[in-house]
Amino acid sequence: MRRRARLAVATAAVLACGVAGTAPALANDVDRPEKGFMPATTVLRDASPQSVGLDPEPIAAAVDAVDGFEQPQSNGHPMYSGAVGLMGHDGRVVARHASGYALRWADASTELPREQWVPMREDTLFDLASVSKLFTSIATVQLIEDGTVDLEAPVATYLPEFAANGKEDVTVRMLLTHTSGFTAWLPLYSAYDDEASRVRAVMEQPLTDPPGTTYRYSDLNLITLGVMVERLTGKGLDEVVHDRITEPLGMDDTGYNPTDTERTAATEYQSTPPRGLVWGEVHDENAWSLGGVAGHAGVFSTADDLAVLAQALLNGGTYRHHRILERTSVQLLTTNFTEAFPGDAHGLGFELDQRWYMDALSGPRTAGHTGYTGTSIVIDFDSRSFAILLTNRVHPSRSWGSNNEARRAWAHGLAMAMPLPPRRGREAWYAGGENSTTATLTAAVTVPRPGGRLAFDLFVDTEPTDVLTLEASADGGATWEPLPFTVRDRGGTEETDGSVSGEHDRRWMQARAQLPAGTRLLRWRMSTDATALGRGVVVDGVRATSRRGVLLDGERHAEVFESDGWSVVRRDA
Repeated sequence: MRRRARLAVATAAVLACGVAGTAPALANDVDRPEKGFMPATTVLRDASPQSVGLDPEPIAAAVDAVDGFEQPQSNGHPMYSGAVGLMGHDGRVVARHASGYALRWADASTELPREQWVPMREDTLFDLASVSKLFTSIATVQLIEDGTVDLEAPVATYLPEFAANGKEDVTVRMLLTHTSGFTAWLPLYSAYDDEASRVRAVMEQPLTDPPGTTYRYSDLNLITLGVMVERLTGKGLDEVVHDRITEPLGMDDTGYNPTDTERTAATEYQSTPPRGLVWGEVHDENAWSLGGVAGHAGVFSTADDLAVLAQALLNGGTYRHHRILERTSVQLLTTNFTEAFPGDAHGLGFELDQRWYMDALSGPRTAGHTGYTGTSIVIDFDSRSFAILLTNRVHPSRSWGSNNEARRAWAHGLAMAMPLPPRRGREAWYAGGENSTTATLTAAVTVPRPGGRLAFDLFVDTEPTDVLTLEASADGGATWEPLPFTVRDRGGTEETDGSVSGEHDRRWMQARAQLPAGTRLLRWRMSTDATALGRGVVVDGVRATSRRGVLLDGERHAEVFESDGWSVVRRDA
């Protein structure tokens, strides 16, 4: 198995570069999210994780995880044949990874002779699949920016034929946010004979639900926007993306219908339609039937080119003095327009805050997208970071499964590399960084009458199903009961039933609980499920008091705690 992975190494020359005329910034702590955008002059440079204040160990673990998924999994097949990954933070590329093979299989079950396997390279071209939607969305927002398109205008304003069959009230915003009411998909490639009839079918397709009443991810939304962009500019979508996005940003390896097949990662062996091994052509059947250029799929790119796009957005829409969007337009990409549909946060074209692939990088200002072929991009504005993972998981068959676990592992590695120091003193307690675990942190306290109070600082960044519970036992640990506590956050207070989860605003909170008189065991129990993770939970500054004074002081006497699965985090000297 060919394996190539490296953490970018800092040199004196690299350290002198980056944001023009400045030394490289160190990573902000996780609990201090950045505001706004990076300096517009920020240009990507390679650097070691340590040089920007990151811990290299979680990144190395992510590299190992991505590498491991190329081995046979529980279904007997590798998750993917090969992968290319890239991580960026504070204007630096802090990790690169290329492993496995861009081409390995002759058909859905037959491996090629070993000498015909094509190794994956850092500059391998990948079929981005639905990540292509981001390019169509940016092209649409550019038209909004220059006044050609009104975000809230009916699509039929620009495509009169789209009004057919009750779609006259569908707006441009609804297409960008998947709230149009369209069905998710149509078999355009097999149900219609030519490109014109396929496009006409989308224009005439009736809605499944009234506009704006539901969130349903649909390729038809972006196919329509691609047609609208072409109609309004008088150019093909491929020309628009080239002229207005990729050429200004210097993304020379990004576009539709690549000409160098051997640089591309192979995808599926398709018998229906009878295409054989798809290599160098778009995998998506509908995009293929539309000539390889469509609003929902068709773009090929490299990890380095996508890194430039990510940095341009972190810079507020510009890179190397070429602006593709105004700062206000980038804000629209990351503004949640779908608050009425919890769990499906969506900006204009970009998905927001989706732990199922963003994992611990996920937050209210985390934007990204995935592609069916096994691609993903995650851009976290709060930490000025991005994680790009490109795989050919459908090579040779889509039926071999999802690569979401790899996507999460890659994002998790970058998130866990960022420092999260104690709020008080030099040490605090941490749990929740691994799936399918339960960790307990226990301390004994004797409370005189009439009772006392427990106070502690709390940082919570978890998915809703990963839960921290505060418990108390009056019988030496034989039985436990939840201990309700109050959380104070930026002036507001919230009563809990003894448990908390699903927080991801990346800030410390203050917790308070009433303690009844008597001898008690107090226990913080952190339980995670088998899927996505957040950054985890940190407990600090534990202190129990009564009228008689201090009963427990975790800052001064850490030895009072008994830990099973919790670890100590320390502030750097």
